[in-house]
This record gives sequence, structure tokens and C-alpha cells, in this order.
Amino acid sequence: MGIQLTGLAQAKQKLQRTLSGRLGNTNVPKGHIAVYVGESNKKRFVIPIAYLNHPLFQDLLNKAEEEFGFNHPMGGLTIPCSEEYFISLTTSLNCS
Repeated sequence: MGIQLTGLAQAKQKLQRTLSGRLGNTNVPKGHIAVYVGESNKKRFVIPIAYLNHPLFQDLLNKAEEEFGFNHPMGGLTIPCSEEYFISLTTSLNCS
């Protein structure tokens, strides 16, 4: 149990390090994509593009399409979910 929690904590820290505090920052490593997440205050996360093929992430993309169509208010891909859910999802994808 302790090892698993340590692994989740490390994965969360790694994900948070990819968070850009400035929306103007366009540095995205090759093989990654920037997404904006949150209900009111959107935060920018940089994630591997491989996540886009996962069924749970596909559900989020479908919700984004329903809510925003091709007009994303942040100028980039906006994911309509809470930051906590997004971190939980990407942490589980990172561990698998």
C-alpha cells in the first residue's frame, strides 16, 4: 500500500511539473499536447499524445466536442472536467 501511494504521489508531482503557470508559454515537447482543464479557472497541462487514444480520455474528448465544438475559449484544446478528475485520470494512465 505504501509503495503504491508513493508511486501515485510521484506521478502527481511529475504531472504538476508539466503544468505551465502562464497561458502564453508555448513550449510543448515533441510527442505531447497542451490541454486546458478546469471548471472556472483553466489550467494548462502538457500530456503525451498517446493519452488521446485511451477510451477514458476519448470520453473527455467527446464531451469537449459536445460542449465547445471547434471553438475552444482558451485557444487550445479545452477539457470540460475538474482539475482533480483530470489529475486522477492522467495519473492512472501514467501508471498503466
